[in-house]
Amino acid sequence: MKTKILVCRAIFPALVERLSTHFDVDYNDQDAALPAEQLAARLADKVAAITLLSDRIDAAVLARAPALKAVCNVAVGYNNFDLEALTGAGVMATNTPGVLDDTTADTVWALLLASARRVVGADKWLRAGQWQGWQFHDNWFGNDVHHATLGILGMGRIGQAVARRALGFDMRVVYHNRHRLADDAEQACNATWVSRDELLREADFLVLLLPYSPATHHLIGASELAAMKPSAHLINVARGGIVDDDALIDALQQRRIAGAGLDVFENEPALDGRFLTLDNAVLTPHIGSSTYATRLGMASLAADNLVAALSGKRPPNLLNPSTFAG
Repeated sequence: MKTKILVCRAIFPALVERLSTHFDVDYNDQDAALPAEQLAARLADKVAAITLLSDRIDAAVLARAPALKAVCNVAVGYNNFDLEALTGAGVMATNTPGVLDDTTADTVWALLLASARRVVGADKWLRAGQWQGWQFHDNWFGNDVHHATLGILGMGRIGQAVARRALGFDMRVVYHNRHRLADDAEQACNATWVSRDELLREADFLVLLLPYSPATHHLIGASELAAMKPSAHLINVARGGIVDDDALIDALQQRRIAGAGLDVFENEPALDGRFLTLDNAVLTPHIGSSTYATRLGMASLAADNLVAALSGKRPPNLLNPSTFAG
């Protein structure tokens, strides 16, 4: 009898077929999250699962899934996991780092450039038939990106990929991490470590690339936004909740900062409707890693993690090493 696993949400049929050669696969083929009760019920007799960010795995779910050995996220983030509860239950948890670094870095730059040069607003204005001819003093003055200061809060793999792209714009790059990068990594990015206060004061473009946790909840709030330049732009492709959306909306409405490029929001997809009224915010629906090749790579790595976990091997991207017996 094959081991039972759950694939919690629609991924790629070829991967489901691959998994089916090894396991008895319960597949939710809808691209929508299972309601919490259904998720718990379908996990009850499963040994492992392929999960996505919409699938909350916590102590209550684990209590109903006594056979569970591994949960494998199709994401680099894992704030949908109660990692402490998983570790306590001896359940291996994995993620998919590395695969999406460059694609997410590209998304940062798409948002940054669109916000700086007011691309979305200008597009809407043109489509509405408002353009009557070229003007020297027009209503579409934006901010230069070249030779500006790029500030990165969270200088992991994605942050470093963002910083390397800044070299082509002759930007000054400053960053803040809890731990400073090694000298060679800083040199590769042409980046300088600064304090968080200095980062907020000096960045023309502040990019958030740190994981969400209780410690980073509302890390950027009213006081942090007040410390930024009035000409600065905030770019968030990390997680909703790192920014206090209410404070950000107020800062954008009052023009205390120039603009924002946002791929993530608090309580998404139920984002605050006031965002939709702002002409100085570029909004995208959490598409940071959304290319076919990257999403396929992420799902394939999650499958690799699951196969390894159930084959007695250490998964390549194990988040809680103490759960692996070896």
